Amino acid sequence: MQIKIVHGAAVTPHIADLARLRIDVFRAFPYLYEGSEDYEASYLATYAQSPESLFVLALDGARIVGASTGVPMADASEVFQAPFVAAGIDPAKVFYFGESVLLPAYRGRGLGVRFFEEREAYARRLGRFDWCAFCAVDRPKDHPLRPSEYVPLDEFWGKRGYERRADLGTLLAWQDIGAAEETEKPMTFWLKPAR
Repeated sequence: MQIKIVHGAAVTPHIADLARLRIDVFRAFPYLYEGSEDYEASYLATYAQSPESLFVLALDGARIVGASTGVPMADASEVFQAPFVAAGIDPAKVFYFGESVLLPAYRGRGLGVRFFEEREAYARRLGRFDWCAFCAVDRPKDHPLRPSEYVPLDEFWGKRGYERRADLGTLLAWQDIGAAEETEKPMTFWLKPAR
């Protein structure tokens, strides 16, 4: 296993692989994402346009098996910034963690922890952020597609020092597996002091 760090436009050669990885991983509960490579390429291009974006890539040989992203919140989409503005938190003081995706066969090896460590260290090195933040989808406990063995990541995130902020939420739309159209899903932010 190798960890590779890239920033901004340097991720461009990896976008197609990252798009496929995101689609594969996010098909599982709780996201149930019916993704498209075109949408993913467009989404990832937004990160590539920010010179201070961060991509932590986990490679097995030449194959990307995991990735974790981050970007200054001021460079993120309005849908992510708006809850912070409404709460009186300056988006310029927030470093946003876009996602961590890892193929199931590579879980349990410490890569999830490494993804958080790398993003937090990078936010500290940039030196102007008060908060590290990410958001996660809120699915009902009785969702019909929730696997019986599903364990939410809340405890893992809490051990990393993140606090769920019920006062900071947004809505994101995507098409669920088997659904005819996109629907909005509630997302809640988790925060940790950056310093």
